[in-house]
Amino acid sequence: MNLTAIAIEKRAVTYFSVILLFVGGLASFFALGQLEDPAYTIKNAAITTTYPGASPEEVELEVTDRIEVALQELHEIDYIESFSSAGFSLIKVTIKPEFWSDRLPQVWDSLRRKIRDIEATLPPGAGRPDVVDDFGDVFGFQLAVTGDGFSYAELEEFAKDIRKELGVVEGVARIDFWGVQKKAIYLDVAQTQLSQLGLTDENIEATLRVQNKVVDAGSVDLQDKRYRIAPSGEFASPEDIADPTIRASLLDSVQNLVPGEQPRSAELIRIRDFGTVRRGYQE
Repeated sequence: MNLTAIAIEKRAVTYFSVILLFVGGLASFFALGQLEDPAYTIKNAAITTTYPGASPEEVELEVTDRIEVALQELHEIDYIESFSSAGFSLIKVTIKPEFWSDRLPQVWDSLRRKIRDIEATLPPGAGRPDVVDDFGDVFGFQLAVTGDGFSYAELEEFAKDIRKELGVVEGVARIDFWGVQKKAIYLDVAQTQLSQLGLTDENIEATLRVQNKVVDAGSVDLQDKRYRIAPSGEFASPEDIADPTIRASLLDSVQNLVPGEQPRSAELIRIRDFGTVRRGYQE
């Protein structure tokens, strides 16, 4: 008995099957994705860690292996692939197929927690592991902001205003900036003047680091209240960088001293006296 004869004899079943296929196909057609760039799920993540000055073997033993051991405790991971080079570690993670897009955010959170738990065991000098898991983001539009006579900082402010407006548009999930110029503060000094003052670049760097350091100055108990001591002097603007004082060593070398002459004592000098602070962009 062939299929044609069965279809003719069982007409009711044949009609029902045809109608069922037609209705199912029609419903599937309207449920299909209609975006020009539809979102799709990528079940991969990359963990990168820097370890400047380390050899590939040191990176493998002291960084890559420790992260891999921590990741192997996650039952959601299918397999792990790692690469260790001089000063750099790369670990690629693939999640099991049964974990769909609605469960992936929780998987990435668990992965990050595992990595954060072993950060303290990484060797001194190793950077913080960076987890990248947003490979599936699709950009649908690219907008350029230009303006003659405007600085990079002003254009960036305009772009941020546009981002606020686009962020409330239905369907917009993420907005990234490309081509943003990184701001920087430059301290211009003459090396000859630094030599005359007995200063070095390290002296200036150490002074600025200590001056703008956040520390706990303690507290004072007065009756039934406790008042926190908040030290001042932090940099509130780039211009404040020129205010700290540095002890300039004006001590002459022994061979340059005249017999009977006492070496001159050190004196305090402000950074603005020998340097100029200016705003700019990272070169």
